[in-house]
This record gives sequence, structure tokens and C-alpha cells, in this order.
Amino acid sequence: MSSQATGELIPLNIALLTVSDTRGPAEDTSGQYLEDSVVNNGHTLIARRILPDDVYLIRALMSEWIAAPDVHVIIITGGTGFHERDSTPEAVSPLLDKRIDGFGEEFRRLSAADIGTSTIQSRAFGGLANHTVIFCLPGSTGACRTGWQGLLESQLDSRHGPCNFVALVRRKPERDVSRLGEKIGNKGTR
Repeated sequence: MSSQATGELIPLNIALLTVSDTRGPAEDTSGQYLEDSVVNNGHTLIARRILPDDVYLIRALMSEWIAAPDVHVIIITGGTGFHERDSTPEAVSPLLDKRIDGFGEEFRRLSAADIGTSTIQSRAFGGLANHTVIFCLPGSTGACRTGWQGLLESQLDSRHGPCNFVALVRRKPERDVSRLGEKIGNKGTR
């Protein structure tokens, strides 16, 4: 994490995922709230998707975004509760290099003001993978508002001190991925 804040906003490239078995683009008010917040705060929205609550579909897309050199931040809304279909933590956790334990703790503390003890059923969490920060929020628009205004807005702002995630994610290594999976000689042809 950066221990210094800068005088100018350093915009980040942010990808958004809504996990839902029932929402399409017209019903995705949480995703729309996050998109508007990202853009209004000077960042660049580079991708926005909606996927059903399926561990393998979520994990595949997250792996792609984590490997992409131009994705600094991934924000996921949905799939963090205790319903039998809620699987965002199970999909994303194996991909993390480190967890940001304080994110889930602080999110639940902040949301208690709105929903009381029901906040203990939230499995909101954050983590880091390949210099990409990932934040998983509940699917309600209110929860996304709490997460953005209470945590993400400041932690994704290079001007926020004493620390934020900007310097960390801006160190993401540039890789030439055009040669991945390329055959070498006769190896791997069977």
C-alpha cells in the first residue's frame, strides 16, 4: 500500500461484475450505481458484465481480468450472502494472493447502521491478485452505496492519505500475453 497521497487524482481502470441469476441490464441498479460512481470519481470503466451465480463462470472471468495488464480494480456486486446459490466468495477466494481482511470487517461495521445485526450475514470481502484489488459487495444498491461511499471511494483515490491502493495496483506488471499457449517445437501436440 502507498504511504503517501498525491496531489492529483491518478485514474484507475475498473471492471465491474454483477452476479445475479435474475437481473439483466435493465434491472441492475447496483451495477449502474457502481458504474456511475466509478466514472463520476474520475476513473475509467473498462468492462461491465453480468453473470449468473456460477462458481466456474465467475472464476473464469475473474482469472481473465486478473491477468489483464490494464485492469487495476475489480468490483463485484452480488452472490455474497448465505443463500444456497450465493457463491462469489467460493469463486473468488482461491484466486487471491492476499485477503484484505479489514474491508469486510469495516463494511459490516458501516452497514450495521442501516440493517442492524443482519449485517453478520454479509460475506463481503476484498483481496489482491496479481496487483489487482478485488472488492466483493452484496447485491443491493444500498450495500453498494455503503461500500463505495464508506470505503472504495477513498481507498481508490490517490489523494487519500495516509494510504490507499493506487500505488500498489499501478505496479501491475506488463506482460506480452499474445504468446501464451504457443507451441514450442513438437511438444504438446498429442
